[in-house]
Amino acid sequence: MSKLNIDQKIIKDLFSDKKADFLIPDYQRPYAWEETECKTLWEDIFSFAFPNNNSEEFNSENDEYFLGPIVTFKNTAGKTEVIDGQQRLTTLMLLLRAFYERYGNMRSPQEIKTAELIAQCIWKTDEYDEPDKTKLKIDSEVATDDEKDEFLTILKTGNAPNAMKSKYAENFRYFQNKINDFLNDYPGYFSLLPRRILNNCVLLPIEAESQDTALRIFSTLNDRGKPLSDADIFKAQFYKYFTGIGQKDTFIRRWKELEVLCNEIFHPVSGTPMDEAFTRYMYYERARLGMKSSTTEALRKFYERDDYSVLKRVETFDNIVDLTKFWEAVSKQDDDRFSEKILRQLFVLNYAPNGMWTYIVSVYYMANRDENGLLDDEKFCVFLNRIIGFIWAYAVVNPGVNALRTPIFAEMIKIVNGEDVDFREFRLEADNTRNKFDNYSFSNNRAITKSMLVWWAFRNDNQQLLDLQSAYEIEHIYARKRAENEGLTEMKRLESLGNKVILEKRINIRASDYRFDDKKKYYIGFTNSKGQQKEGSKIYELIELANRQNYDFVEDEIITRYDNIMGSFVDYLEENGLIRREN
Repeated sequence: MSKLNIDQKIIKDLFSDKKADFLIPDYQRPYAWEETECKTLWEDIFSFAFPNNNSEEFNSENDEYFLGPIVTFKNTAGKTEVIDGQQRLTTLMLLLRAFYERYGNMRSPQEIKTAELIAQCIWKTDEYDEPDKTKLKIDSEVATDDEKDEFLTILKTGNAPNAMKSKYAENFRYFQNKINDFLNDYPGYFSLLPRRILNNCVLLPIEAESQDTALRIFSTLNDRGKPLSDADIFKAQFYKYFTGIGQKDTFIRRWKELEVLCNEIFHPVSGTPMDEAFTRYMYYERARLGMKSSTTEALRKFYERDDYSVLKRVETFDNIVDLTKFWEAVSKQDDDRFSEKILRQLFVLNYAPNGMWTYIVSVYYMANRDENGLLDDEKFCVFLNRIIGFIWAYAVVNPGVNALRTPIFAEMIKIVNGEDVDFREFRLEADNTRNKFDNYSFSNNRAITKSMLVWWAFRNDNQQLLDLQSAYEIEHIYARKRAENEGLTEMKRLESLGNKVILEKRINIRASDYRFDDKKKYYIGFTNSKGQQKEGSKIYELIELANRQNYDFVEDEIITRYDNIMGSFVDYLEENGLIRREN
């Protein structure tokens, strides 16, 4: 069991400890507090120290103000790395420095003693408790914080001229202004406020025995701030590596660009967009190592193998950037990079029943890209068809992402070895597949339902490419309300794939409860009573059905359409070599 040192401390005891040596590590995010947060801190502390603006109402023996936890661990250099509490710790240092600077030439015994206590919190001291103003008790190595030097300069000099534009400088000047106002309003009580901050404001330092433990504690305690992501840890490793080879500034610039790009294109259910980029790349590295185990280790556990050796290669960062740009092209449906047929397949995959397709496509891209980052169109087309067929079928025949991992991981290894993806060892049996589909309940809350409907829409050669940003919902062609009024021989057919189709959300809302004759105008578009043209659907099958003369979509149509969908799907599996042939 991990050991923890937890001991509530007042600010004076925590900061003035001779062993205090705080480090904001390189993987932390830049300082983010602005005047709003500083204003809240100041007002809360002031209200605590001067209840009802009355110094006499404060009980110095018993009153406490809790500022929150500070989660740390001792690194190999003996410094206290701050995992949680960076923002408030930094801000408190700025606040104390502003107080110290304001004392200036004040010479009363109380003022001198208070200034000495503050100095012991900011600077390291000798055995006589004299501060060494060349040695701060806090340092920052945040890799992507271009302004951290201003923070250290402010602490050293007590000066933040207007030329300094960082949040550190802005917040320091804010505190200077508030302290000046306080001195003007309460000149006789000036030393009471910093004293009460030092002696009665409480922090809860939690010192873990390792970085892993500290990160876990932070994730458990913190429900408001952003916990450090795996990518933050990876950034630190890259930063050290690129600094060592003289490319620090280039790396910082490229990392920021990558972060912006990831935020634009990745929207993971868990983790950060940057984590998603590292996850997709991880599967390529796993495949290269021949790892086919269906149990995947956590993202950081994978990259920290052999002391983060994967992250100590120039090509790793280049590869992650290149892979992310590939996915940018996918998200933007870049027709300069992809042919029309590839974009159609990628659109279908965007509605896959699970996210495994993004991992195997990432491996395929990394293994097959040319020097310009392009793929052979025909080979890529064959590959995409095969994974669509297999992933779709497996979602019904052998449901669950865990079941899919075994065949997908095996094919990833084949990809990096230059072999074709054919799922040879996992091919499906035609009759069993059809039976599984026939007995499957394609309810709207199951992802595979929409997956099948999107796939079917694009089996029609006339279906135009759709916008990935548009919202599509599941439409009952034979409406629920109609079924309630007119009835069906078998009511379960209402939920059959034969009765469902994807439809733009804006149209689905209006067309949901109408008879087919009434739905037609919504499918093909119409002019309303105000003369406004209402755009129809872009789903070609619906337009085709709506344009048929004297046509009604009845129960027999549901049966026929279902047979067409399923017959076409089994043929699709056959076409792509995914059906096991009997000897």
